[in-house]
Amino acid sequence: MALLKEEAWLLKIYIREEDRVEGKPLYKKILEVVKEKNLSGVTIFKAIMGYGPSREIRGISFLDIGANLPILIELVEEKEKIDLFLKEIEHLIKHGLIILLPVKVVKYEP
Repeated sequence: MALLKEEAWLLKIYIREEDRVEGKPLYKKILEVVKEKNLSGVTIFKAIMGYGPSREIRGISFLDIGANLPILIELVEEKEKIDLFLKEIEHLIKHGLIILLPVKVVKYEP
């Protein structure tokens, strides 16, 4: 299991729920790559509402079954490992936003 150092980086990837690769949701493919690369971990969030470049407000409603909601993928890791990870998955992301922020790990107990 990978251990985090105090100084790490937070990678945030914003994609759409409908984004697919190899016939499966893109967020599942990204999860598989995280596991393959033995990174510290990943958390995937499904938003309840969002607004972005399409200029459409997307949200959950009883009438809108296919809302194509935003998905947020977060992972905290060493910069070198994130750089290698991004090289592997960046070409899979056709629509979205990727940001990288320095963070201080206060506590990490695997």
